[in-house]
Amino acid sequence: MADALGTGWRRAGHRVVAGGRSGGLREAAESGTDAVLLALPYGAAAEVVAGLADVLRGRVLIDCTNPVGPGFRLLTAGGPSAAERIAAAAPAARVVKAFNLCHVDVWRLDPPVFDGRPLAVPLCGDSPPALSVVRRLVRDLGCEPLNAGGLDRAGLVEATAALLIGLWVGEGADAQAIAPPLTHAGPRAC
Repeated sequence: MADALGTGWRRAGHRVVAGGRSGGLREAAESGTDAVLLALPYGAAAEVVAGLADVLRGRVLIDCTNPVGPGFRLLTAGGPSAAERIAAAAPAARVVKAFNLCHVDVWRLDPPVFDGRPLAVPLCGDSPPALSVVRRLVRDLGCEPLNAGGLDRAGLVEATAALLIGLWVGEGADAQAIAPPLTHAGPRAC
């Protein structure tokens, strides 16, 4: 995810600094970039973030993790979402849940457009300035940001990922066919 998204952001003119399992995480987090993308397996995310909490203070931290386990089961069911756990591990960071609904290959498309429509990316977060930064990063990939609510709604996006992954991978289903076009979705609430 870091490579695919980072490549897209580099193409758009952003400076990208990467850290990995072999080192450089602290240096990457301290780099002064607009945001830090957390592209780690869910099981390691909170611990890594806790170890970097001091350098993440005030930083935009983008969580693209998916707490999905065997059988496409949501690992956070009945508890805080992955994004909320990450926010608790680095309470002074400004966490935004984003980029978790698509496979890494989608992020390698330039741009990710399907049937003439740019990919929509739900964003959950509580910091308007952080959301503004992530909206710009979404648009710089050729996608359309969607306001999905506060960080307390990140669990819904994570559950959606578990459902979609299970349908796509487990069943080979065209999960996009679940939702009708907006014109057929019923009356809009006022």
